[in-house]
Amino acid sequence: MPPQFLFDISGIDLNRVLFDAEHIRLRNPQRGPLAQLDAIVHVDREKGQIIGYKDLTEHEFWIPYHIPGRPLMPGVLMIESGAQLAGFYYAEIEKWEGFIGFSGVDDVRFRAPIPPGKRFYLLAKVGWVRHGRFCSKVQGLVDGALVFEATILGMRI
Repeated sequence: MPPQFLFDISGIDLNRVLFDAEHIRLRNPQRGPLAQLDAIVHVDREKGQIIGYKDLTEHEFWIPYHIPGRPLMPGVLMIESGAQLAGFYYAEIEKWEGFIGFSGVDDVRFRAPIPPGKRFYLLAKVGWVRHGRFCSKVQGLVDGALVFEATILGMRI
């Protein structure tokens, strides 16, 4: 049985930007080539869901170095993208103040490579929250196919 998405995305307009990169930078501290989110297109606070994306261009900093001649998005950047999405959720939607840090990752699976020129969608769903810490499940999609999944742990610092 193929892996399932964290939630049904069939009725969601994945092109309707709710928060753009400029707004994301108000909540997430990453800058320059380490800013891994371009837009947020869906939020459902009641269900603890969020979707964002990163457009992978031909100008990504890793292209000359991560498999020259066959550039592929590094797995650590997929994880970082998921952590940034989860962090944005807690800062913007749950209104956590201060720095929200990445504290761990579990259950990581890379299911397909991601070349430049693709839109990398990220889905996150709240797992648990307690004592200023959180757990979120994240998945990455390209062309409607699951390419990555992980459990992201984070905390308010």
